[in-house]
Parts: sequence; structure tokens; C-alpha cells
Amino acid sequence: MGFQDHKNKIVWKLHLASPRDTVFEALTTDAGRQRFWSEKTRESGGHIEFTFLNYPTEKCKILAKQAPKLFSLIYFGTEVTFELETTEDGGTDLTMTAITDNKALKYEMTAGWVSVMMAMKAALDFGVDLRNHHPDRTWDKGYLDN
Repeated sequence: MGFQDHKNKIVWKLHLASPRDTVFEALTTDAGRQRFWSEKTRESGGHIEFTFLNYPTEKCKILAKQAPKLFSLIYFGTEVTFELETTEDGGTDLTMTAITDNKALKYEMTAGWVSVMMAMKAALDFGVDLRNHHPDRTWDKGYLDN
């Protein structure tokens, strides 16, 4: 099988030094998501509104939230699942799976998820925010950002 050659899905794995509870909280709380994912989120009634600098607000439905091991949602029309496992070093192995039958969206999101997940690692493991936070330096303008 070749690079990201799974039919209709993207699968990325990431090891974080941070404990599983910390990673789960970052994925499932407004304050956590705002540290690495979007400028602002607001969770209410089983949905999350993501606010980005260069896109309209995206309302996403939460599919599953099982502390501290699983979080799943519909994100920009894709079903995205984060599975978390504690590792022998006290850190976390995260497996992210995104399912879409839209080839163009899969192509863009394959790289986009790398950006989001590496920003997560920087924020959680090192306390660093890698994002630009500048409306003229966004993903759609060719800047590495999420």
C-alpha cells in the first residue's frame, strides 16, 4: 500500500509526550482546541462552531466523546475520529482517521491534518503555538498554518 492509499480515508498517527487525559481535553474543550486548532470554538448542544481566520464559521456535529479514549465529529463534511492510547512512557499515541469519498477534499485534508496535529504536539508537549494568527498569512494564501 502506498502513502495515504486507503480508499476514502486519511489515517495519521502521532506520538505525544503528554498524557492521554491532557490530549483528550485539548480535543474536546473550547480552551483546548483554541490552543492549536482554530482561533475560537464554541461547543453547545452536541455541536462545535469552529472559527478560523480565512473561512466562515464551520458548525460540526459531535458523533462520540468517550473520555479519555475517543472523540469523533463531522468536520467539513468528513467523519473524523481521534483514538487515544496511553503508551509505556506515559505519553499518548493518537490515531486520527478521516473518512471522505471526495478525492479533492481528501488531497487537501491529508496535508491539513499534518498541520493541525503538529500544531497540537507543539502546543501540548512544548507550550508553543505554531499558528500565524494573521489573516493575510493563512493556508489558502500558501502559508503553513491551520
